[in-house]
Amino acid sequence: HLLVELDRSFSYSGEPPVSFARPSIDVLMTSAADAYGPAAVGVLLTGANAAGAEGMAAIRARGGITLVQDPADAEVPTMPEAAIARCRPDHILPLNDMPQMLLQLARTGGAR
Repeated sequence: HLLVELDRSFSYSGEPPVSFARPSIDVLMTSAADAYGPAAVGVLLTGANAAGAEGMAAIRARGGITLVQDPADAEVPTMPEAAIARCRPDHILPLNDMPQMLLQLARTGGAR
């Protein structure tokens, strides 16, 4: 697993898979939420399982901003649907609108 440490450096973990995955996006996002708190921005796109929903919930719980691809726009909607059900993301957008939203967040310092 790829981890973001509290000093914001990266590290690797050889721990067992989480939700059948290693590396796990949930582990990465949760560690980023711990390291960055309200400055974290999570982005979750198309995918065929519920991976990322817990990580997005961790980011949101620590005051970060969450962006999820609109399931209607996703090639495989399972991951976005799981994240929407789990954490009620700040933004649900088509893929083509994601870059503009990220630029807007960068300009405003992440203000909702």
